[in-house]
Amino acid sequence: MYLVTLALLHGQEQPVPLSLLAQNLAVSPVSVNEMCRKLTERGLIEYQPYKGATLTFAGRAIAQHILDRRRLWEVFLVKKLQMEAVEAEDLACRLEHITSDNLMERLALFLGKPLSWQAQLSRSLATLTAGQRGQILNIGADAQIQNFLQAQGVAVGLTVEVLALAMHGSFLLKTATQNLVLSQEIATQIEVFLLNEQESATFQEAPYGFRA
Repeated sequence: MYLVTLALLHGQEQPVPLSLLAQNLAVSPVSVNEMCRKLTERGLIEYQPYKGATLTFAGRAIAQHILDRRRLWEVFLVKKLQMEAVEAEDLACRLEHITSDNLMERLALFLGKPLSWQAQLSRSLATLTAGQRGQILNIGADAQIQNFLQAQGVAVGLTVEVLALAMHGSFLLKTATQNLVLSQEIATQIEVFLLNEQESATFQEAPYGFRA
């Protein structure tokens, strides 16, 4: 929610003052400072003292990923179910949290809408090769695997580098704090934003929100 709120406030002020962020999230300034510190450590935002916070490229990608889900549901609820816009927006905010990537793609196809530009650079962790780096966008695993990954410090926003691929399909990964091994089955359920390509990519950024 911090990343999404920063994305939505980005058009008003840049960088976004932490006081404005706290006001929109209805949390204390202390909580905002602490979370912004964590997001800075993860490389998702840049914080300038006395000025505010700005999303990094990876932070914008994650925020856009979430906003795309929300916009898809809003379009579906309003156009297909004839719900009022205000009610649809509230429900879409809740549905975005339980929307898998597969459901998102099917919903986009059903509505005749393309996915965002970031989908071109997002993929399963299992498709990366040695030397490639990615930032985790989504973990679509069951509760047991989610708990295992959490215990290993693997979460959305974490940057990982593939050091090597084992003969049996396991991945040797490097993070900022440790090296770890994940099976191919688990790696398949982790979606990452490919950093190696985005670091040299050039494109025109689209505004936040769903694009027709």
